[in-house]
Amino acid sequence: MLPIIPHPFRLVVRQVKTEEGYKADPSALKQLDVIRRLLNQAGSVIICTDAAREGELIARYVLEYLGYTKETKRLWISSLTEKSIREGFNNLKSSREFDNLYRSAKARREADWVVGMNASLSLSMAAGKSNYSLGRVQTPTLAMICRRYLDNKDFVAKPYYLLQLRTTKAGEELVMTCAEKYDTPQKLDITRKKVYEEETAKVVQVEKKQVSEEAPLLYDLTALQQSANTKLGLTAEQTLNIAQKLYEFGYISYPRTGCSYITEDIFEQVPSLIALLKQHPRFTRHAENLCNRTLNRHCVNDSKMTDHHGLIITENYPRNLSLDEQNIYSMIAGRMLEAFSGKCLKETLFVQADCNGASFGIKGCQIKVPGWRGIYNEPDEKEEGSLLPEFKEGETLPVLGIDTLARKTKPQPIFTEASLLAAMEGCGRNLSDEKEAMKDSGLGTPATRAGIIELLIARHYVERSGRSLIPTPKGLEVYDIVKEKMIANVSMTGRWECALHEIETGKVPTETFTGNINSYASQITSELLAMKLDHSDLPRCNCPKCGEGTVTIYNKVAKCGDPDCGFLLFRTFNGRELTDNQILLLLQEKRTGYLKFTSKKGKKYEASLELDDNYKIDITFKDNKPKK
Repeated sequence: MLPIIPHPFRLVVRQVKTEEGYKADPSALKQLDVIRRLLNQAGSVIICTDAAREGELIARYVLEYLGYTKETKRLWISSLTEKSIREGFNNLKSSREFDNLYRSAKARREADWVVGMNASLSLSMAAGKSNYSLGRVQTPTLAMICRRYLDNKDFVAKPYYLLQLRTTKAGEELVMTCAEKYDTPQKLDITRKKVYEEETAKVVQVEKKQVSEEAPLLYDLTALQQSANTKLGLTAEQTLNIAQKLYEFGYISYPRTGCSYITEDIFEQVPSLIALLKQHPRFTRHAENLCNRTLNRHCVNDSKMTDHHGLIITENYPRNLSLDEQNIYSMIAGRMLEAFSGKCLKETLFVQADCNGASFGIKGCQIKVPGWRGIYNEPDEKEEGSLLPEFKEGETLPVLGIDTLARKTKPQPIFTEASLLAAMEGCGRNLSDEKEAMKDSGLGTPATRAGIIELLIARHYVERSGRSLIPTPKGLEVYDIVKEKMIANVSMTGRWECALHEIETGKVPTETFTGNINSYASQITSELLAMKLDHSDLPRCNCPKCGEGTVTIYNKVAKCGDPDCGFLLFRTFNGRELTDNQILLLLQEKRTGYLKFTSKKGKKYEASLELDDNYKIDITFKDNKPKK
């Protein structure tokens, strides 16, 4: 009977599939035997696994399974340099200090098992299929990807219009834009007629400001993965793997961190680390300049420290790195230089002019002191905005011409890994000023988010298309089933992450969290089992591609039931949603009648459809001029 909730959970050795069923992995048994013999010979034990939640859980599980009950010590370090390791061994901690960390890790692992196992079984039973997989974090993440994809795909662009005034000042032609956006050409024409015959415009406001822009904080793992995806095209998992190698080589601090700050004692080491970058070919001059200045301390804050500080380089300067390793190291080093550099000082200018009651504006910006922006953008190179000539309120400007611009509203872009990581960190919310408040209530942790993305891809729920993450038909099918269910609720999953953090800090007992998760598992089990997912009434026909499988026509797609075939046909084509009968004609390799379409430019046309030799839709216009 569902839900299945073990009490207590029992540790077993990793299982492998054999001809006789699942059995304990012989290599795991052999390694555990080695550890058992060493424990029997040892006078004391020091836990040296990764200084994080998962590392603590691994060590405790091994000791628990082997029955070791004596007191243990804990090595807790943030880098693998010789200096750091020696200092760590000279300052060993009692493992009891990390009991709450272990309880949090154990609660997360068991919650993932309870939710994933019961939700997957419930959905499979309701659908009569065995290939569904749901999870506490993976399903809300899939829901975000699918929702964004469908919103983008179904988005109907709305036209709007802008009015621009061309003028000249100090021998330079300038373009000022009307503050109002017009939703119809008729409304725009009303304003356009008002200013068309005017020869001058009057400057009514000149606002000049000095703006200081604070340097960015140090990278945490998620921010590093976002930047590497945007700038280098690396996946989140690739970035994590590269950063892990650099850490193991002793070149950077612990990478699986969710913190962007350092403590006072770490800050004392920063000048020597910056001096090390004098030999970096990209940062030589910047490192030399920074060594002679007072360092910015805005990322030095003991109160905001978590288990590990923000990502920084170590005293070991790397040699002979691969290109990707060098790029990631340089990103971490460059962000360090930015974080400890001074503020960027800018001068912004906003000018507003009136032309017969219509308001037009123009903005300019000039960087006065590059500060941290000088690390990657030299002062004499590309600057933000443009420098404007001097204006005075009350002066008149000649009107050289009036232009109209036609624009269309745009949907939110489909998720890339960079934007998805940001959404997971913020639990789907876009409010940047809440970022710090939401750090502990995101989907997953910095260390697990890359794995969640790869899991969705491995289960064929999501696929990469360039840098975009696109849901597959299977992913869309699962989303369509669970989108209104608790298992897909992003905010609720974020609250579980917050509760796990509170276990770690000792604010919430494990029993409270476990009780809530078990209740949650019961609810989602009931929800999923109560669904009726009978697809027997859906239209079907033989697959035109493989000839053996059966194609089923769903709400969004028609797809072959043979996973080796992969035939897929989307219901929407060129903005028109095809009917079941029209899709059946295509699947039977027949031509549809002439259908009415509207192009992206708003032009109407008629065309018939059929499948070509590659099983893609071929279009023939009514004037018999075929076009792919």
